[in-house]
Order: sequence, then C-alpha cells, then structure tokens
Amino acid sequence: MNLTILLDAAAPAQTGSAMGGWSGLLMMLLIFVVFYFFMIRPQSKRQKEIRKFQDSLQNGKNVVTSGGIYGKIKEVKDNVVIIEIADGIRIKVNKNMVFDSPEDAAATAQQQQPTKEGK
Repeated sequence: MNLTILLDAAAPAQTGSAMGGWSGLLMMLLIFVVFYFFMIRPQSKRQKEIRKFQDSLQNGKNVVTSGGIYGKIKEVKDNVVIIEIADGIRIKVNKNMVFDSPEDAAATAQQQQPTKEGK
C-alpha cells in the first residue's frame, strides 16, 4: 500500500515539471519581448534623435548643456561647441553634452504636429 501512494504522488509531479519547463521558458521570452518594446526600443530611438541633433548643431541655436546652462552657440568645431551664456561670456563644451533647449524643442514639436481643420 505504501508503494501505491508513492507512485501516485510521483506521477503528477513528473508531468507537471515537463510542462513547467516550457511555460517558464515561454514566460521569460514574453518578458524579454515586452522589455524590448517598452524600454530598449524607445531609448534607442531617443538616442538617435539626440545624436541627429548634435550632428546638426549650427551657430545661433539656443541650447542647454547637460549641467543645465542655457546659451547660444557661437562656434561649432569637431567635438567642441563654443556657447555664449551672457554678453561676452563664452564657454567651451563637449558636443555630446549639448541638448536642444526646452523652448526650442516645444516650438519645433508644435510646428511638426498637423493642424486640425474645422468642418
């Protein structure tokens, strides 16, 4: 009688573990796909936009440095940007540390949105 109880108890565990392996693998794959589409992909798109902006820097553009300093570009070199932060005060900043100013970014976003026409 002891042997029958042991066999009955072991049988469901064996079939459950075989299915558990596949479902665990499927769950990990699903988590990776969700993680990719909600975290990795948007971040890489944002990095491409920033790189495109930094490559298109030109004189007279209002920018913000990564340290929060607002200014206007006076000169663009290979990896360096000269920014005027006040009348006659210029600083040299690495090109990778310069971003679009929030005011200019908002104005650009409004210009790119299609206008809604009335009926």
